[in-house]
Amino acid sequence: MAAGGARTGKRRELLRFATVGLAAFGLTLGTNYGLKLTVLQEKPVTALAIATVVATAFAYLLSRRWAFHTRGGRRRLHEATLFFAVNAIAVTINLCPPLISRYVLRLEVPEVSFLVQEIADFVSGMLLGTAAGSAFRWWGYRRWVFPVAGARQTSAGRSLSARNANSIRSR
Repeated sequence: MAAGGARTGKRRELLRFATVGLAAFGLTLGTNYGLKLTVLQEKPVTALAIATVVATAFAYLLSRRWAFHTRGGRRRLHEATLFFAVNAIAVTINLCPPLISRYVLRLEVPEVSFLVQEIADFVSGMLLGTAAGSAFRWWGYRRWVFPVAGARQTSAGRSLSARNANSIRSR
């Protein structure tokens, strides 16, 4: 029974992580194209980097309060520092595909049409980069940022690990 409950909890956590990620993806997409089509037309990778950093701050708030609300084990400043460090690495991972697309494969105007450039930017940055960065984030959050399951208080005021310890003692 305990293994089934742990699997269900991990699935719920993964679903919440994915939901936060989807919301952050939408924010990244909107911010990226808002910047790229206006003030950063000549700097598409910079636009994506800025958009990713904005979405990261948003994701921290939702991750801490909702996706990983029962996990913890660190003081808030240490946790936030690790969250942003994991995300700095994830941003680097996220930026590798569009950098390769633009500057190695030369999928940019005038070598290709504007439409091909934009499709390449979307596929490399928004799809491939985001997928690779998200996989790293999932692993990094659980490994370093929120390492202890059941470390935070529940609505009843006790940590999940304390509740589990009490139920074992009462058997």
